[in-house]
Amino acid sequence: MDSPVSGPTSVVSTIPKRRQDLIRWDGWGYKDSRFVYDGKDCSFSGDRYPMGKGARLNRLRDWVINNFDVDPTKKLADVDEPRVFPDPVRCVGFLDGLKILGVEFSEDGMDRFMRCHGQNLEDFGNLKYNSFPKIPDLVVWPRCHEHVVKIVGLAGDYDVALVPVGGNSAASGASTTPNVPERTVAVVDMTQMNRLLWLNKENLTACFEVGIVGQDLERTLGKQGLTMGHEPDSIEFSTLGGWIATRASGMKKNLYGNIEDLVIRIKVVTGIGVMEKQFTAPRASCGPDLDHVIFGSEGTLGIITEAVVRLRPVPAVSRHGSLVFPNFETGFNFLREVARKRLQPASIRLIDNPQFEFGQYLQPDGPWHTELVDGFKKHYLTKVCGFKMDQIVAVTLVFEGQRKSVESQEMLIYKIAAKYGGLKGGSKNGAKGYALTFVVAYIRDFGWDINLIAESFETSVSWDKCLSMCNNVKSCVKRECNRHGITRLIVSYRVAQIYDDGCCVYFYLVAKHEDDRVSPAKTVKMIEERAREEILASGGTLSHHHGVGKKRSKWYPASVSQVGVSVLKAIKRELDPKNIFAAGNLIDDSVISKL
Repeated sequence: MDSPVSGPTSVVSTIPKRRQDLIRWDGWGYKDSRFVYDGKDCSFSGDRYPMGKGARLNRLRDWVINNFDVDPTKKLADVDEPRVFPDPVRCVGFLDGLKILGVEFSEDGMDRFMRCHGQNLEDFGNLKYNSFPKIPDLVVWPRCHEHVVKIVGLAGDYDVALVPVGGNSAASGASTTPNVPERTVAVVDMTQMNRLLWLNKENLTACFEVGIVGQDLERTLGKQGLTMGHEPDSIEFSTLGGWIATRASGMKKNLYGNIEDLVIRIKVVTGIGVMEKQFTAPRASCGPDLDHVIFGSEGTLGIITEAVVRLRPVPAVSRHGSLVFPNFETGFNFLREVARKRLQPASIRLIDNPQFEFGQYLQPDGPWHTELVDGFKKHYLTKVCGFKMDQIVAVTLVFEGQRKSVESQEMLIYKIAAKYGGLKGGSKNGAKGYALTFVVAYIRDFGWDINLIAESFETSVSWDKCLSMCNNVKSCVKRECNRHGITRLIVSYRVAQIYDDGCCVYFYLVAKHEDDRVSPAKTVKMIEERAREEILASGGTLSHHHGVGKKRSKWYPASVSQVGVSVLKAIKRELDPKNIFAAGNLIDDSVISKL
């Protein structure tokens, strides 16, 4: 009989050490994937995504023109890839120590530049202008836990600041390089630490090095007929360590859980040594769970190196579905009843009317009979069902599990939907809506070139405050945009996750910026800050899954109380007395250094 436990398995990382060979230096995603407008037709390049198969996307072109009065032929000039970079702050003793240890590192300007940022709009603007106040002084690639232990030890000896990174997909500024005066800042790139260390099929557990990218993790488990089930929007680029460090959530959390539900045990290298539980079990009552000090710590307390995670067999059945409702409030009430009855499928999301409309414009151009069918559907919805096209909303669904349980869940959910006047939109529309999640991020980069700015931000809120919060934030954003002279804009939101007692809401802003290229990112930052204050005043949280980072740190004390901040500072002092992990997230390091 084969042992249920298998040993280490090497994985080729999706993200190479020279990530600039594969990933865009000036935006989101792969270099060969982007929205393109050639003066006549709009399309999506490459073949990594379903819509990148040569299809024309001229409805998107029309949406841009009609909503924002933009001429897509008048694009901003391309920005050249940077060639000149700030000289690194060199620490000879640290570099010599890395050489002795055999740890690979680089002081190459582009290697450093590619790891100085995340994916929020402010970082994006800095990329376009090469205007980061600080980029790392070197990049270090550990290959195993022992390497990390030695790197941290060297950093303590030579007063080097360490910033661990994975795929640099953070939206909160967490991976943006901190400006630490007179210290060498070394980015510890974990992506080459990506092995499956062991797999126990009997217990459905596995131990991974945390630099493994999400899609690599799922591909590795899939070969064994298993899945972790954690599927954030950024799964193509984000890592297991990044998920833990930001306390992440995935699109299928209803079935599999959030990251804190999926991780059993972690190993972390702190400034005073290695912290790790000495057991692997489903639960223990052994005082406070110290792993949860590390969840959401955003690189400020240590470097996570390994994690034991829970697994599930790949579901026998995976189906998509979709529904349309006459308006957002009706769709919201449907979601509330689904949650109240605890019937949540693997994924269920409600998008408002602007997103519903945008989804239609993102459909590829089709032959005459496709246009005829689309026209018939519109006629049916408006004339037969009485829906108004400027109010319709949609729900996308993913069902996973055994066939009988999926069929039972589908029947119950569609029965509730009918009660609220919901109409089935079909599995194909559900699958398209789900797949668009991975392409929408590229829209921001496309928009920038034609003077459109786009940003998103999220929160969680209780059911009874959700609708009023959405209305308040939408009004706030419109008001702030007008104050900044922005009159062509769309503010949108969706309910992305649901819980027994509340939900996660995503907000989106797309606006035409009337000024030149100098100020759009800064302007949106001010608008988003006002929106965040409105979210908090309306009962929402500082974040649902993006984390705090540097962008939201000024609201952190009010969110956790001054006592909470004092506890975090005390933990920081104990685990990192030399402030090696000076990432500048959660609480500003200038404050910590004075303690």
